[in-house]
Amino acid sequence: MPHLLDLPPTDLEHVLTGVDGWQMLRGQRLLLTGGTGFVGKWLLGSFLYANRALGLGAKLVVLSRQVKAFQARHPEISHAPEIEWLQGDVRDFKLGAEQRCAFAIHGATDVSNNMPAQETFDTCIRGTANVLAQAGAKRLLFLSSGAVYGRPQPGLARIPEDWLVAPDCLAPSSAYGEGKRAGELLCAMAAAEQGMSIPIARGFAFVGPHLPLDKHFAIGNFIAAALRGETLHIQGDGTPRRSYLYAADLALWLWTLLFHGQSGRAYNVGGEESLSIDQLAKRVAGLVGTASTVQLAQQPNPAAPVQCYVPELRRAATELGLRARIGLDEAIQRTANWARKCDRRLS
Repeated sequence: MPHLLDLPPTDLEHVLTGVDGWQMLRGQRLLLTGGTGFVGKWLLGSFLYANRALGLGAKLVVLSRQVKAFQARHPEISHAPEIEWLQGDVRDFKLGAEQRCAFAIHGATDVSNNMPAQETFDTCIRGTANVLAQAGAKRLLFLSSGAVYGRPQPGLARIPEDWLVAPDCLAPSSAYGEGKRAGELLCAMAAAEQGMSIPIARGFAFVGPHLPLDKHFAIGNFIAAALRGETLHIQGDGTPRRSYLYAADLALWLWTLLFHGQSGRAYNVGGEESLSIDQLAKRVAGLVGTASTVQLAQQPNPAAPVQCYVPELRRAATELGLRARIGLDEAIQRTANWARKCDRRLS
C-alpha cells in the first residue's frame, strides 16, 4: 500500500485494528473539514488506509482553503479516487444535493496561524452552523477543545467533562474557547431539533508526526530543539502540568467517537500521564539522545498554585473502552524518529 501522508504504516495499522466500526462507512460518503491540519492528516490518512484495506468503497469529501498547495505537498493522494476535494471556506462552502454525506467530522478551526480573534470566533460559529446545514449527516463528530473550560483552575488536578467553568468572555484571547463553546451549543441544538447524532470530542494536548515543531506547541518545540542539540527553553517556571496523547491513539479515539459516541455528550480526549512542563522538557532531552539542557525563564515559587491542563478521561474509558495504548516515552521517540526522516521540518 502506498505511503500515505508521511504517516508511519505501523501507526496506520494501529488505528485500523483498534477501531470497531469501520463497516459503518461501507458504501457511504463522509465530509471532513479541517482535513489538511495536524489532526486532519491523521483522519485523512487513516480513512484511506482503512478504506483500502477493508474494501469499504467509501468516499471522502475533504474541505480545504488550499487544496492545490496540499496536493502538491502530498502527490501520493492528490488523485486518490476515494477523495473529492472541495476548495472553500468552512463558513460559506456549499454542497449539492448529490454531495450530501451520511457522516461528517467537523474540525476546521486553525489555531496556529495567529488569526485575529474576531476571525477565529467567526470561523468557529459560522463554520459550525454552515457544516450542520450543509452536510446532511446522520452522525457528525464535532472536534471541540479543552479550551472550553477556560484557564486551568488552581488545585484541580484533572478537568472532568461536567466542570462548569468557562473562558473569560471579556478577554479577546478567549475567542477560540468561547467559539468552541458556542459551536457545542449549535451542535446540541441540531441534535435536539433535527435528530442528528452529534458526539463531541474535547481535545487537549497531542504529540506525533505532523505536529508543528516551530509553533506554539511546547512539546513540538522541545523535540525540534533536542534534535538540533540546542537548549530547551521554557518560557515560564515550568510548573504547569499537561498530558499528551499520541496521534495514532488520537485518530483511534476520534473514529470510535464518530461511530459510537453518545449524541449530545462531550468526551475529553487526551493523555493519561500528568507531568510538568519542566519534567516534559527533561524527558524529551533524555529520550531524544542529545546533550541538550533545559533552561527555565523563571524560578518556581513553591507557594504558588500549580495550573493543570490535564483531562479526566472517565467517560471515554467507561463508556467506550478507550485508553492510551502508546505511552508518552514511546510517543516522543516515534515523533522524533519521524522528524529525523523529514529533517526539513527542523530548519
